[in-house]
Amino acid sequence: MSLLKNKILLLFVFTFFLHLTANAQRQIYSDSVAFKDRLYFGGNFGMQFGTVSLIDISPLVGVMITPRLSSGIGATYQYFNDKRYIGGETSSYGGRLFTRYNVLPNIFTHAEYESINFDNYNLFTDQFERIWANSLFLGGGYFAPFGPRGGANFTFLYNVLHDNLRSPYAEPYVIRVGFVL
Repeated sequence: MSLLKNKILLLFVFTFFLHLTANAQRQIYSDSVAFKDRLYFGGNFGMQFGTVSLIDISPLVGVMITPRLSSGIGATYQYFNDKRYIGGETSSYGGRLFTRYNVLPNIFTHAEYESINFDNYNLFTDQFERIWANSLFLGGGYFAPFGPRGGANFTFLYNVLHDNLRSPYAEPYVIRVGFVL
């Protein structure tokens, strides 16, 4: 495991124990809570640097369906630079649907379907072509609250549909840090 991955894991474990007694993301006690009070807004920001670099900005809006279950939609914009190829710098865009379930007050499971339009290098034609790539991310994470409504999400996901030849992601795993209000 690389030094960066070890540092990220250590930061996650430290944050987990630091916030172990904190409150959950939203408190929903009955069906009488207004829809607008069950909405939350936020997003993710992801980075990967190296031979293949990626910057991901992904705003989202979600709704608490029950005290433990939420679901929502989001948009995605990504900057991608693959230094192995001339012309490997491009931008991507797309959308996603997600569902999150809090198994403990600050620990959640996460499932997400994402579709991204990007310039893909086709090895067989030796050209870039714009394609849609679909991803199904499964995983979980930790929520660190910043008061009664907001907080930070640390999410660790695995793309079960990952294809090295048709994906904007260099690896099937994705680590995200996001914020919600």
